[in-house]
Amino acid sequence: MRFETRAIHDGQEADTKTGAVIVPVYQTSTYQQEAVGKHKGYEYSRTGNPTRHALETALASLEEGKHALAFASGVAATTAVLSLLKAGDHIVAGDDMYGGTYRILEKVLKKWGLSTSYVDGRNITSFEKAIRKNTKLVWIETPTNPLLKIVDIQKIAKLSHKHGLILSVDNTFASPYFQSPLLLGADIVVHSTTKYIAGHSDIVGGAAVLNDQKLYDELKFYQNAAGAVPGPWDSWLVLRGLKTLAIRMKTHEENALYLAKYLSKHPKIESVYYPGLRSNRDHALAKKQMRGFSGMLSFKLKGDRQAVDRLFANLKLFSLAESLGGVESLISYPAAMTHSSMPREERLKRGITDNLIRVSAGIENKIDLKYDLSEALKHV
Repeated sequence: MRFETRAIHDGQEADTKTGAVIVPVYQTSTYQQEAVGKHKGYEYSRTGNPTRHALETALASLEEGKHALAFASGVAATTAVLSLLKAGDHIVAGDDMYGGTYRILEKVLKKWGLSTSYVDGRNITSFEKAIRKNTKLVWIETPTNPLLKIVDIQKIAKLSHKHGLILSVDNTFASPYFQSPLLLGADIVVHSTTKYIAGHSDIVGGAAVLNDQKLYDELKFYQNAAGAVPGPWDSWLVLRGLKTLAIRMKTHEENALYLAKYLSKHPKIESVYYPGLRSNRDHALAKKQMRGFSGMLSFKLKGDRQAVDRLFANLKLFSLAESLGGVESLISYPAAMTHSSMPREERLKRGITDNLIRVSAGIENKIDLKYDLSEALKHV
């Protein structure tokens, strides 16, 4: 079955007792057992819940994986993957990454004895040079947050496996509709399901998808032991969002490309970062690796922080807010929002300057979105 069909049917069969077409919300913490150790597949909802199981089945299908685990947030899913490591292990990571991931690596795991080297995700040589005897994991995002760089998953996978390393890919910005990292050689795919997968800015969730049985067993044990799982209602809301993922992503992409083209010619814009532009450095790789360019873009405004604030103050349709991937258009300021946990010198080194703005193009009419930006830019 093709993607759109699987998004609606996989893991979501009609309820056997009532014939309900939609997976029920199993709002229960525990399950009656016939005798000690004799149950119907579920014992306690931290360990397993039918609604969550349906979501995990659907996510595995859409990411072309055998196994999926749902978590209470994208950060919880990231932490689960990093739990595969132990004190003394080393990570090689792409330097353009979500600020929350950087925060875990530098402010949580570092004091537990794990270390990370950050390298240019586009440079395979820099990845290889950064690998040490104690390196265990390679972590990349693609497209990256917030500069929308494209990292060659196949090449990084080949390099990782040559050195016996696990490759984890954060696929949040692309969504499984536009990119399939497991098919390109990744070992684990991570998502903040809060974003495109749920798609309605009404839940917080995460997921990890993979094929390897041993890694799955370790992560499944961690999921139950640590307990950072989504409740049945949140799982149900993500399932609802999945059903329309394909049609939403098409409009997100169409709107993002339209806005990127407009902004790239605007006299008050210094630069635009969107892999769908033919002028973008990574356009050819994105076209080869992805099935579309998704709905995220960033741009640098000509001006200082005051100019940025004037732009935000005069927008009507774009909400100044954290997060991305919802049906409504969002705009954010990485330096003080998503990447504020990075020291200023680190942000600047990575290109996250004080005039950088990130946009999550929603599914509103693209002409209305362009007009909103153009009117706000008049005040800059």
